[in-house]
Order: sequence, then structure tokens, then C-alpha cells
Amino acid sequence: MESGLLRKYASDAGGLRAARHGPHGHSASARTAHSMSASALRKKSDASLVRKVPFAPLRPLLANLQEVFLGTKLAVLFPAVPLAIAARYAHFGQVWVFALSLLGLIPLAERVSFLTEQIAIYTGPTVGGLLNATCGNATELIIALFALMQGKIEVVKCSLLGSVLSNLLLVLGTSLFCGGIVNLGVDQPYDRKQADVSTGLLILGVLCQSLPLMLRYAVGAGEHSIAADTTGLDLSRACSIVMLLAYVAYLFFQLKTHTQLFEPQEVDEDGEDQEEAVIGFGSGLFWLAFKTVLIAILSEFVVGTIEPTSQSWGLSVSFISIILLPIVGNAAEHAGAIIFALKNKLDITLGVALGSATQISMFVVPLSVIVAWIAGIQMDLDFKLVETGSLFVSVIVTSFTLQDGTSHYLKGILLLLCYIVIGACFFVTRQPSSHANGNGAGMAVPSGTWNAQVA
Repeated sequence: MESGLLRKYASDAGGLRAARHGPHGHSASARTAHSMSASALRKKSDASLVRKVPFAPLRPLLANLQEVFLGTKLAVLFPAVPLAIAARYAHFGQVWVFALSLLGLIPLAERVSFLTEQIAIYTGPTVGGLLNATCGNATELIIALFALMQGKIEVVKCSLLGSVLSNLLLVLGTSLFCGGIVNLGVDQPYDRKQADVSTGLLILGVLCQSLPLMLRYAVGAGEHSIAADTTGLDLSRACSIVMLLAYVAYLFFQLKTHTQLFEPQEVDEDGEDQEEAVIGFGSGLFWLAFKTVLIAILSEFVVGTIEPTSQSWGLSVSFISIILLPIVGNAAEHAGAIIFALKNKLDITLGVALGSATQISMFVVPLSVIVAWIAGIQMDLDFKLVETGSLFVSVIVTSFTLQDGTSHYLKGILLLLCYIVIGACFFVTRQPSSHANGNGAGMAVPSGTWNAQVA
């Protein structure tokens, strides 16, 4: 086994053994639905190749590299990372840079999940849960921050909205449909308690995002008067603080007081799902930082080339941000959720889809508003009428779909059809350049440059 090879040669060998079991011989970390979903795409490395290396001091390093880069079924996509960097600096074309960067983000996102889980084995379930809560949607957060710093506020809003819609409708819908087809004739059960918590938080998020929109329309209709034009912005910032407080309470609820609600089902009856440390704690931190830097580089490429790609492909920036970015950016996690649905493990699937949607809606979105506030950028929670309406309906449909604690393929079909209709809406919608950061939306108007409103 490669873990044995690492224990023999790595300097932190004792840490590997200590991290594997707690004081009573049990696993030191509680696995989450996110980590178990990502683990569905992992594969065991062939340690025999490392043993054949004649120079013994190199074996730990090679074993480490093998685990970090080849320990996933998505390793075939890793060449897209250097190709994207080469395309960027060799001026191959911005469309190529965009496409290669998106492909490169897929294995990087999966590896960040793996490394976070490895570090959590050493730190324990509480710190590990916080790491997962922070890094679970690292790709979306980094893309949002880069877009924000470049003044592309609508790209931030659309990409985050698309991530929520993708998790609620596409991922969950595909999982329920595939699971229902494989288990045709029987309903798939799941625990409603976790779903109820997540949908409650999502409804709170929709409320906070709807209030600035409703205030703007109420003022425009003359129903209310405001003291200043910045009232909607101030309301958005206040709502963002409330959302972050709610997310902190949710983390305390999940990691401390009601951990049993979020414990995923066992993957294998013989306990094969128990994760073991295969790299050291220091190595995990180093590779996590390295992968995060790569994600940041590719995210900057994606944000910088999204408008030329939009013009080249004839698609609106909103469609690319809401539909394409979330699908590609979370492909690994989404595939894992579907795999567990096929295995009749819907609690894990729901934990991935609803957990990711909740994290983005209640953490990444308000955090982006707060960061923009600190940077002097006027980003609010007004996602415009069509976007907010799509989010509201998606949350309500998902909530009703999950209310009885059982699933079948028809529920998956309904969620997928909702996603197709919403996608079609944004496919035919164009953002007028004169309102790039405003609140209007036009039809069949080419997408222009998205400039920030800087305070």
C-alpha cells in the first residue's frame, strides 16, 4: 500500500498513524457528504511503481506526487492546466484560454476537496468541517472575487446564481432521475431533516435577495420614498450581515449540536469508506495552497476572457455565467452526487446538492457583498427580476419536491425541466451594455462590457 510506503519514508510518518485513529481507535474525522461525493471519483494509486525507483530518498516525494496528481479518475484533464497557461502567454486566442481554463478547473476542484479531507483527518471533525465549509466551493468563491476586483459585478451575481440553480435543479434533478430509473418501481427514501434545514436557509437567502429588488420597484411605483439613492445598497449590506450570521449559526448547528443530522450514510457495509491519511499534514497544506494558486490563476483567465468568448460563441455573458460556469466548475462533485444516487444513497446526494447551494447562497454571496463594501465597490443583492424570480421558484419547487422523504424518477424529471426552461430564458436574454450594472434586462441586445460602480 502507498500509505505504508509513506509511513516508511516520510518524515511525518508518525503523524500518519496518529491521524488515522482517534484515542479509542476510531477515525479521527467525520466524513461529510461533500467529501464522500468527491471520493467517488478517486482511485487507488499503484504503489508498486514507486517501489521500483532505485533511489530510495525519492520514493516519498514520488508517492506524494502520485497520490496528489494521479489519485483521481479526472487526472486525464490535468494537462489542460499548463495548456491554458501556455495559451494565455503564447496568445493562442482568448476562446482557447477560456475553454482550457474551464477544463483545468475540474480536476483542481476535486483535488482541493481531497486535500481538505486529508487535512481534516489530522485536525479533527470540527476544524475539518470548517475547512470543508470554507473550501467546499473554493472555485466559485475565487472566480467571484476575481470578477469583483475586475469590476464585473454582473458576472459575480450570475455565476453565483447559476451555482445555486445548478445544484438545486440540475444536480439534484439528474441524481433523482438516474436513481429512480435504476431503482425503478420502488421509492428511494432519505432523511428529510437535513433537507428541511437547508431549504429553510435557502428561503431566508431568497428573502434577503428579494428585499432590495422589491424596494426598488416599490420606490419606482411611488409606493414608498427613500432618504437617499443608496438605501438599497445599505439594505443589501445589512441583509448580507444577517445571512453571514445565519450561516455561522448553521455551522454551529451542523458541527456541534446536531451533527447526527448531517452524518452521511455508510458507502460500504464493511466500512471501506473510512478514509485514511495517505499524505502528511505539512504536505497536505502545501499542496492545498499550490492547487488554490492554480485555481486562482485559471479563474483569472476565465474572468478575463468571458466577454470575448461570449462574442465569439454568440452567447450572452449571463448565459455563460449562469449555465456553463457552474456545470463545468462543479463537474467532479456533481458526478459524485449522481453516482451515490445510483447506489441508493440519497442522503449523500442531498447533502452535496443542498449543502453546496446553501453554502453559496448564505456564505459566498453575502461575503462577496461585504468584500465589495470593503473595496469601495457598490455591489448589492439586487439580482434583477428574472434572476431573483428564477431563484425563488427553484427553491420553492425543490422544497415541495423533497417534502415527503421519498424520491422517484418523476421528481428528477420535473427539476430538470425547470432547469431547461430557466436556461432557455437566459439563452434568449441579452444584457444591454448601457445597463451592465443596472437593474434592467433587455432582449436580443449584444452583451457589452460590464463595468463596476466604484464608490
